[in-house]
Parts: sequence; structure tokens; C-alpha cells
Amino acid sequence: MRRFEGRAVVVTGGGGGIGGATCRRFGAEGAKVAVLDMNLDAAEAVASAIRDAGGAAKAFRCDITDRAQVDAAVAGTEAALGPIDVLVNNAGWDVFKPFTKTEPAQWDRLIAINLTGALHMHHAVLPGMVARKAGRIVNVSSDAARVGSSGEAVYAACKGGLVAFSKTLAREHARHGITVNVVCPGPTETALFEDYKQGAGNPEKLVEAFTRSIPLGRIGRPDDLPGAILFFASDDAGYVTGQVLSVSGGLTMAG
Repeated sequence: MRRFEGRAVVVTGGGGGIGGATCRRFGAEGAKVAVLDMNLDAAEAVASAIRDAGGAAKAFRCDITDRAQVDAAVAGTEAALGPIDVLVNNAGWDVFKPFTKTEPAQWDRLIAINLTGALHMHHAVLPGMVARKAGRIVNVSSDAARVGSSGEAVYAACKGGLVAFSKTLAREHARHGITVNVVCPGPTETALFEDYKQGAGNPEKLVEAFTRSIPLGRIGRPDDLPGAILFFASDDAGYVTGQVLSVSGGLTMAG
């Protein structure tokens, strides 16, 4: 089934684990995919894989903390692929330390990437969606936003802010035919989780503890996330907005 035939989709952090898996799934379902990432080589590898499979994709280097780069990537996407139908804000970064061991410079970077960067993307893309009275936005937050996570205080605060921001935009733009929803991954085998494990000091013990606490009995994989993200981006979710869905193997069951 090709639910996104001809639609232009932007994915930030598209060169990473969850972002790359999401881009490839969109490409397989007919979307024209803009792969945005700070690492242009990683973005181009994902875009190339989509094209090799018969899809349409273009890579853009984009630091979402830099508004000029965001505007350039959005303009480049629209020039190459057409008006943006779907925006997936997936890019993220973390520092794994108790809050009292962190420094204000780290807070600034965490906020810039995990919250302000997403604000830049919304601010750049939403006017076009409003003008066309159509659009889907999916924000990738974290279960840390819903239940907290030791060693991730500022990251959790940013992701919690993204959830609240998403709900507010869902209200503001429902009348424009735009939906805004949130997917919250739990522990997932990505580069970010690898950093988290190393920060814990005993990676094997941490993974064992997480695995025991997850009802479905394993750490998440990047390919576990695209199904939820594409659902919110699809016509099947046309009457769904302002919602938050955890994809965590049952680790969290927030109401």
C-alpha cells in the first residue's frame, strides 16, 4: 500500500536510526522524502537507499538550531519536491548526567536541539500548510517526557515542552486542516541510546534492567517506530490530533 504517493515529507534527524527507518518507510509508501540531518553523508546514504529502491528523496544538511539553515532546507525541499505535506520532527540529542552534574552550556545546547530546533521547523513549514489548509505534523518526543528518566532532566523537560507545544498547535491549526500529534519512543537501539548506556558506567547491567522492565521483553529497534509515525501522518489519522502515543514495549503505560 502506497499511502503517501506523491506527497512531500520532511524528516529531521533523517540520517539516524529512527529517522532513517522512518524516511525509508515513507519512500517505500510513495512519498518524496527530504532527509534533513547535520551529517550530510548520513542523510545522503538514506536518500540514496530510497532512490535505489525506486523512490524519490533528496538529502539536505540542516542544523535545526540555525534558523538560516532551516529556511534554506525548507526552501530547497519545496523547490526539489514540491509543497511540504508532512513534517516529522525527529532530531534530538542528550547528555546523560544527574542534573546537578550538568552545566548551563549543556542546558543551552539541549534546549536548542530538542525544543528550539523543533520550533524553527514548525515556524518555517506551518505558513505553507496554513495557506493550503492541509498538513500533517508528527513530533518525536520521548517517554522521558511522560514519566521522567534519571540522568535526563533537561532532555525530559524539553521533550515535555514539545508535547505541550504540539497540543497547543493542534488546537490553533485544527481549523486549517492541519493535525499535530506526538510519538514517544522508549529505550531504542540508536546512537543516542548507545551514549546513554556508556554514561551509565555498566552498559550490560543497564540493558538487562531495561529488558526486564519492558513487558514485551526487549529494547526497541528503529524499525519499531515508523508504523506509529506514518499512521499519524496518514489519511487514516485525519480525525486524530493533539494525541500522544508511546512506542515502548509497554515500559510506560501513561493514560
